[in-house]
Amino acid sequence: MFLQVEYAPMNRDGWSGMATESRRRSVRRPTDREYGDLLAFRTALRRFEQWSQEQARAAGLTPAQHQLLLAVRGHDDSRGPTIGEIADYLVSQHHSVVGLVDRAAMAGLVVRVRDSADGRLVRVKLTRQGKARIDRLSTVHLHELQNLAPVLDQLALDVSADANPGLATDAGKRRG
Repeated sequence: MFLQVEYAPMNRDGWSGMATESRRRSVRRPTDREYGDLLAFRTALRRFEQWSQEQARAAGLTPAQHQLLLAVRGHDDSRGPTIGEIADYLVSQHHSVVGLVDRAAMAGLVVRVRDSADGRLVRVKLTRQGKARIDRLSTVHLHELQNLAPVLDQLALDVSADANPGLATDAGKRRG
């Protein structure tokens, strides 16, 4: 049986955005196996998130500070991200990020730097201490992701096989 669902198309970063135009489309109901796959995926995500939060606390950071440091370090502009860009990365409100950056600056993890090209903009950069903390945390996170990759790969194969029954034979061969 098919359902009518509304969805928001993915933006260039791979995320659905509230500002995007929603469209209607018919999709089939999930199978029992797909519900199991969704449960396994969500469980793996929650376990990784919980593990990540524990790692941040063990490193003397709040989980939000860890995410802030990752947003600053992972930003592709060497001048550092703006508060607005960090808010986008953290899927958070601008004013909440201002407070987070204030607390991280007081802890010696980040500094605010006025943009040289546009003095209205303030960018956030890591201090040596902030860089050292995110380097250590990212190393263990990448190792944990390597452990999680086979689980996610198997789920992707299962979902692909369910969505494309003609490929089920090929997916089964890859599993075995």
